[in-house]
Amino acid sequence: MDRELRRLVDGALAEDRADADATTTLLVDAGARGLAVITAKAPGVISGHRAAEAVFARLDDSIRYRRGREDGERVAAGDRTATIEGPLAPILAGERTALNFLGRLSGVATLTSRFAAAVDGTGTTILDTRKTTPGLRRLEKEAVVHGGGANHRANLAAMVLVKENHIAAAGGLGLVIALLKPEELAAAEIEVSSLAELAELREATPFRVMLDNFDPGSIAAAVREVESWPRRPEIEVSGGITLESVARYALPGVDFISVGSLTSSAPSLDLSLTLEAR
Repeated sequence: MDRELRRLVDGALAEDRADADATTTLLVDAGARGLAVITAKAPGVISGHRAAEAVFARLDDSIRYRRGREDGERVAAGDRTATIEGPLAPILAGERTALNFLGRLSGVATLTSRFAAAVDGTGTTILDTRKTTPGLRRLEKEAVVHGGGANHRANLAAMVLVKENHIAAAGGLGLVIALLKPEELAAAEIEVSSLAELAELREATPFRVMLDNFDPGSIAAAVREVESWPRRPEIEVSGGITLESVARYALPGVDFISVGSLTSSAPSLDLSLTLEAR
């Protein structure tokens, strides 16, 4: 278990006061042992085993956590996703925290899988964004990959991504181009909000252009525009794209569609933990 995951799990357990489970202390013998099963109550894609397993390991390292479905695998309602065997008191104390991680991350993976399925065969890849839950970014981005998507930048230091507020703060797109060195431009992604802005980038081609809030017709025109450039940039489409509309934006020449809702709006996958009869 790496330090980042340990800190995250320890914080979640402290928040739930898993060290002072009043009910379990009163009702469960300290020496009692048993087997618990985590079951999917709805179909989806599993993600989050690392965090769930870490929860129980931090409470009692003798607990055995076995995966019934691996991260990235699909489950149907009723499928066993994991079994947990060992002392009952720490299993019960960690139940909710483990399910919170597993349900949240499986929800992200499940929603991502639906977006990925909607553009399957088009050549377009679904990307996440930085619209993540504070503290959970790395796990949520892992869940996106488990669902068949790919990761955009991990953080602000990962790459140069020039967005509309950067352009406004710099004084316009022309000044952005002037301020960036050629090698910086060649490694940058620049957001544009119109075909006119896109045309300004013809000679100072970034490695990727983000078409923000373009309709499908304008996206097709943008693809035709960059096909005539000396060096064609990658094309990313972004802005208000839903599961119902995503296929309309996965046009020929669109390399990526970034979707903030993968991590900002995914509902948790419904999972339960139950003790098997002794």
